[in-house]
Amino acid sequence: MLQLGIDIDGTVTSPETFVPYLNKSFGINITLDDMKEYDLTKLLNISEEDFWKWMDEQEPLIYQEAPMAPDAKLVLDEWKKTHKLLFISARRSHLQDVTFDWFKRNELFYHQIELIGTHDKLGAVRKNNIDVFFEDKHDNACMISEEFNIPVILFNTPYNQDPIPKGVIRVKNWLEARDWVNAYQKRTVLR
Repeated sequence: MLQLGIDIDGTVTSPETFVPYLNKSFGINITLDDMKEYDLTKLLNISEEDFWKWMDEQEPLIYQEAPMAPDAKLVLDEWKKTHKLLFISARRSHLQDVTFDWFKRNELFYHQIELIGTHDKLGAVRKNNIDVFFEDKHDNACMISEEFNIPVILFNTPYNQDPIPKGVIRVKNWLEARDWVNAYQKRTVLR
C-alpha cells in the first residue's frame, strides 16, 4: 500500500477552475492557455494584496463549485482500497467546511485531508511519510521530489512548463498517472 500525497486544486480539480471567475471579476477573456505562470498577479496586472483580497472574497465559491479533473474520481476510486489517499492542500484552514463538503458532494473518498495554508508542503510530506506525490505547481513538485527522493506526478498545465528533474513525472491526465503509479508499484514490489 502506497501513501499517496495528493494536491487538490489544479490536480483533483480542473486547472481551468479559476478561469471563468477571473474573466467575470476582472472583465477579461482568458483561457487556461493564457495562464503561463502560477502567480496570476502579472496576468491580471494587480498587486499581490489586491489578488489576495479577491481570493478572500471568491475562494469559498470557487472551491465549492470546482469541477473535478477528468477521470480523477475513477482513478482515486480504484486506488482507495489499495493505497492510502492523503490530500494535502495549500488551502487555508477557514476553507475546511467548503473542502469537506466538496468531497462529500462529489462522493470522493479520502483517508485524510490536510489544509496547510501554505505552498510549502515539505513538512506535510515528511510527517505523512508520502511515497508518491501528485501536484500541479512546478516548484512544489521539484522541491518535494528532490527533498525526499520520491516520484512526483506533475499534471501538465501551461503554468508549469519549466524543466523538471528526473524524479518528477509529467502526465497529461489521471489515466496516465494511474498507469505510471500502477507500474511503479509493481516495480517496487518486485525489489
